[in-house]
Amino acid sequence: MYQLFLRILRWFVLALGLQRHSVWITILVFVLMQLFIFNIVIGIKKMNHQKQLEKLFLKHGFEDFKWLNPKNIVVSQWVRVKCMFGCKEYGNNACCPPNALSIDECKNFFNEYDNGVVLHFAKKVEKPEDRHEWSRNINERLLGLEREVFLAGNPKTFLLFMDSCNVCDDCASERVACKNKISARPTPEAMGMDVFSTVTQLGYPIKVLQDYSETMNRYAFLLIS
Repeated sequence: MYQLFLRILRWFVLALGLQRHSVWITILVFVLMQLFIFNIVIGIKKMNHQKQLEKLFLKHGFEDFKWLNPKNIVVSQWVRVKCMFGCKEYGNNACCPPNALSIDECKNFFNEYDNGVVLHFAKKVEKPEDRHEWSRNINERLLGLEREVFLAGNPKTFLLFMDSCNVCDDCASERVACKNKISARPTPEAMGMDVFSTVTQLGYPIKVLQDYSETMNRYAFLLIS
């Protein structure tokens, strides 16, 4: 990488005809070297930070995860329309639309983050209702992880559940009436996320299931910084 940097610098000097101006060359080299070193240091710090967080993921039993830039999250209007027409949670869940941000607000929210992680969960169930207890247990464990990541010095940490918020047995239909405002979180879909397009960018499996004999692939998102 360093040799490539020197080649680019040499080309830059020749292209601008600066080879005869040794003082300017010295200044230019110094500035570019500082930028080069700065970017390396920032990259190392980011890698170390991620390694520390990965230890927390593993501590909580989450082994299947990938890092992503939240700015690459795909947010689409059609996701909100699918919530409004066809989902029984619409208007019945304090964390689902219409108790959610607008699509434009969702886009702005994700753009405020530079780092996040996708957590993958695969499961087969015999009956549709069996999914809820499984997802509730996962969501409770994810809340524990979110808290630890927050306490590790990441104040912007925010969790998106891998399934509808089932923290309470009887969910309120309005956000202001939520019985557990501290633990309640939205799903990626409630935030307008096209989960299919977002996770396939990372090579994760996902498809429309024909029946419950097939494996579900569910995804939670932890936005960090």
